[in-house]
Amino acid sequence: MNMMMNRRLPGTVNGPMVGIVMKEMVRRAMASIARNRMNFVATEKESYKAGQDFVTTADREAQQIYLRTLSETFPTYGVIAEEDNLRTDCLEKDEDIYFTIDPLDGTKAFMRRQSQGIGTMISLVRGDVVVAACVGDVMTKEIYYFRPDSEKVHRFSWGDELGETLKKERGSDELSEQYLLLGDDPRSLSLEIEEMTRPDAKGRTPIFKNIEIMSGSIGVKMARLWKGEVGAVVIKAGKATPWDWCPVAGISAKLGFVSVSFISGEWMSAPLGPIKDIEEFGYDSIIIHTSQLEDFMSRTVWG
Repeated sequence: MNMMMNRRLPGTVNGPMVGIVMKEMVRRAMASIARNRMNFVATEKESYKAGQDFVTTADREAQQIYLRTLSETFPTYGVIAEEDNLRTDCLEKDEDIYFTIDPLDGTKAFMRRQSQGIGTMISLVRGDVVVAACVGDVMTKEIYYFRPDSEKVHRFSWGDELGETLKKERGSDELSEQYLLLGDDPRSLSLEIEEMTRPDAKGRTPIFKNIEIMSGSIGVKMARLWKGEVGAVVIKAGKATPWDWCPVAGISAKLGFVSVSFISGEWMSAPLGPIKDIEEFGYDSIIIHTSQLEDFMSRTVWG
């Protein structure tokens, strides 16, 4: 276990305090986004995704909710936020600790007024470890989170604070009884993954029971994996941002998931960790539980 996980946070800050504040920020952001669903202004923004990236008044309002609370509660921690490429340095001595903020995860789904795929996310990163993360599903009002100094990941809904503790173990179902969740047309993926989506004459795919395709928030998509609705999720190669990646990587790693990619002629697994800058993910990957790696490898044509 990384020793960073066992060190107390700076000053008088403790794990439960961080958890309470993060959950409340996500709750407020979710309420703000829901309130603005039918009344917002969208504009294209300059980014690495030319012609594909937009910001709405709902994004900006939600981000201000996070920033206002963080400036009051954790003024010495760094912040990396999506809108306006906001980045502030950590002021803690000999520390690299910062929050990542994705105020509205799934902006295009929000602009289409979808009934699913709209979220909001925050994480707390210390060095090379995500020590806390919180993902909110705006449409279902569910929140998924873990706090510092705890090995548990929780799922609850507004009005049901007890919720449940998500299991770190997968069930006994084989991958052939589970679904593979995609965010894109299978034909846009690598040959090795696209092959997994092709049904045979009886409608069966080679490894998984079948596939599902879902657009919108990566956090909401990954939540379906965390709670066991699907057996694996495909992450397409391309640019990854700290605000998108750190929360989902943190919760996924806490629950025992890893990333699997086909590299140099073989499937290779890797742990999930944070990124501090926009990075290029060079290969399509599949996020799958460690307990199902052996099953996956035994079924792949190229394994």
